[in-house]
Amino acid sequence: MNLAETSALTFTIQSFVTLLVIMDPPGATPIFLSLVADKSAKVRRQLAVQAALVSLLVISVFALFGRLILSYLNVSIGALQAAGGLLLLLISLELLTGRGSEGSKSENANVALVPLGTPLLAGPGAIVATMLFVQDATTPAYKFGLIAAVVAVHVVIALALLSSTTILRVIREAGVTLVARIAGLLLAAIAVQMIVDAIRGFISA
Repeated sequence: MNLAETSALTFTIQSFVTLLVIMDPPGATPIFLSLVADKSAKVRRQLAVQAALVSLLVISVFALFGRLILSYLNVSIGALQAAGGLLLLLISLELLTGRGSEGSKSENANVALVPLGTPLLAGPGAIVATMLFVQDATTPAYKFGLIAAVVAVHVVIALALLSSTTILRVIREAGVTLVARIAGLLLAAIAVQMIVDAIRGFISA
């Protein structure tokens, strides 16, 4: 019994750490700040929570039905990864050029949905990792541990995004512009890496 509990605990910790590293809340923070800079403090808090909830919903859906969905649509993980990379690349170009800020004011909900909730947080890497963990969760203790790990990761994400909004009070408008440019560069790098990984997957397949 102790061994089973220890094994389930280890599995839970491994799931939590793996998903936390892949979803990378600190890396998502500057992108989040650049997208919500023109919103009120209340709206920023709402968007932070919404982004975490959207990510949790996407991860949960793919955990339960991921293989079925991809199989039905005849879509490979590589194709999903490439599509997510292209979407992030488009958004990163808007951040780098500043063109997205004017048109985004009426799209509060979309900021939490895309690109924050998905594919930045709940991206192909997190989806695949969760699907693999679901495959390994063969006992009720493992399944409960995986659920706890997924929920805990999203609580950390929500807290990280919520706490980051206080930075906007300090950096003001000039700082926001700088953060947006840095976020655009980081997002472009993430997008290119996702596309490269997808191409490698296609070549090796």
